[in-house]
Amino acid sequence: MLPLVVFLVFLGLLMGGLWAPFSIAAAALLYIYLEGGVFGLRAIGLASWGGLYSFTLTAVPLFLLMAEVLLQSGVANRVYRGLSRIVRRLPGGLLQTNIVGCAVFSAISGSSVATAAGIGTVAMPQLLQRGYSRKLSAGSLAGGGTLGILIPPSIAMIIYGTFTETSVSQLFMAGIIPGLMTVALFMLLIGVLALIKPSIAPRETATEEPPVNWTETAADLLPFSLVILVTLGSIYFGIATPTEAAAVGSVISIAVGVIWGNLSWSVFLTALRNTTRTSASLLFIVLAAFLFSYAIGIDGFGRDLSAWLLEQELSKPMLLLAIILLYLILGCVVESIGIMVITLPVLYPILLAYDIDLIWFGVVLVLLIELGQLTPPLGINLFVIQSIWEGKLEEVVQGTIPFFLIIFAMVFVLWTVPELATWLPSLMVN
Repeated sequence: MLPLVVFLVFLGLLMGGLWAPFSIAAAALLYIYLEGGVFGLRAIGLASWGGLYSFTLTAVPLFLLMAEVLLQSGVANRVYRGLSRIVRRLPGGLLQTNIVGCAVFSAISGSSVATAAGIGTVAMPQLLQRGYSRKLSAGSLAGGGTLGILIPPSIAMIIYGTFTETSVSQLFMAGIIPGLMTVALFMLLIGVLALIKPSIAPRETATEEPPVNWTETAADLLPFSLVILVTLGSIYFGIATPTEAAAVGSVISIAVGVIWGNLSWSVFLTALRNTTRTSASLLFIVLAAFLFSYAIGIDGFGRDLSAWLLEQELSKPMLLLAIILLYLILGCVVESIGIMVITLPVLYPILLAYDIDLIWFGVVLVLLIELGQLTPPLGINLFVIQSIWEGKLEEVVQGTIPFFLIIFAMVFVLWTVPELATWLPSLMVN
């Protein structure tokens, strides 16, 4: 009864307009007080320090710094320009560039918001100026932005690995094949729509371009590719942990920003300020989640729920369907990372009890979080795209529907063929 009361308090605070981390923290503190009294509150400091004093979590601000440096220095603009010379010749033109640009940028950002904002800021003015479909333009950017937490590095996977004590390196590798498949399906969708209705991508921008200048294209893409190869390659071959790779990648991104971009001291300070704000916001959510996890641990709710489910002899497929439904519902009312951090303390012992592969489930969970980022009324990618154009939010929502359905289908593809997520991690060098 007590967990239900506390959860209703959390939802009440959230629906009342309180920011998600404060809602989680307030509910957790109430839970701790009602369960353990004043004495229980004495352990808050130790629980908070024990949770946040993590080498793994250090990768979060470092990956964000990489993204901010490349974005603020203008290197992201060059990448988009280089990709557009190649990809825009496909049916769909610049809409295809949006997807590929988001996929490439997500390989260093680790953040859905950073990916959607970085590519959207560059692409949206060009799309509107050239007469592309407004809805599909917005939808491709919002949908493509979700790739930021699926294609490694992924901040969501770092947080998941921290809570479940799962290898973040293996989680990163597990996201590559599903991520590339999602990119391919997004591009196929745009290509089919452009062939059926050519007006969504004006013909002259899609097919009547001058020959590709490969020298300029290489100059735009190779520096960025260097950052990706060093970062992900060092993780895959066991040379560096994700945190160490993020540190090296940050240094390389600064060098790339100075040499190939316009990174000055003032621009660097702007990148640092943005990184600090975003990191503080994310890590405060993690702090609130650790308090919630501590509260759940005191009560033994997660353990009791797991035991109860085993007694009911609920099958694994039924359990997974229930989890999917839970995340779809919560995605409508709770911010995506918030969903993950308030559910993992409860789900973790259940996943262990049902012997569910934590690497595979991590990828499925990220896909479900992606759906939450596109689900009104709190889908954060919807508001990111809304903030960079003059159109209506309804247009953004309508444009994301096809991409939402593709991500939803990918969940069941992974369910049917789990090896898509588990094969690559099994080949990693320890």
